[in-house]
Amino acid sequence: MTAGTPKKVVVFDYGFGNVRSAERALARVGADVEITRDYEKAMNADGLLVPGVGAFSACMRGLTEARGDWIVGRRLSGGRPVMGICVGMQILFARGIEHGVETEGLDEWPGTVEPLDAPVVPHMGWNTVDAPADSELFAGLDADARFYFVHSYAVRDWTLEIGNPTLRAPKVTWATHGEPFVAAVENGALWATQFHPEKSGDAGAQLLTNWIGTL
Repeated sequence: MTAGTPKKVVVFDYGFGNVRSAERALARVGADVEITRDYEKAMNADGLLVPGVGAFSACMRGLTEARGDWIVGRRLSGGRPVMGICVGMQILFARGIEHGVETEGLDEWPGTVEPLDAPVVPHMGWNTVDAPADSELFAGLDADARFYFVHSYAVRDWTLEIGNPTLRAPKVTWATHGEPFVAAVENGALWATQFHPEKSGDAGAQLLTNWIGTL
């Protein structure tokens, strides 16, 4: 792409995400956005955003039916950027447990999505996060920046062991609602947030700008 050409971002439309609000937020920060489940467009875009709302099992079923599992895997194997949001982040982990039922995820990361252990569930509203000092995703954001969460499940007590010393460990951002949980992950071409950047005002816009800047 020539300098100044907007980055092409596909919001993957598999029936389980706030695709219109994601489209508006990405367009606001200068991306050339398209909502589609078309395989070629999803594969060839500079960035692929995978939203997600609702149940883990339903999102996985919808994603698989739309071949999204294959698209995500193929993009990542070629180092092509993918970003997951909310349940679109959760399904990147190995499994989810809801109402005692376990569902396999995409297994891009080991780990289990479980019910939050908190006095009030769902966790709904604004919250701060604890991001690594070298985070690219949160670059330019103050430590007291707030993001909008809506979820009852999360990944807790998570560490990702890197056996190969040539590989970088992922950068993990945490938030707390009753207990600490994973709020965001940066891992090579794969980034994800538990919160909704598209609903997080100026802070969310800066975060999306940071992602677009890496494409």
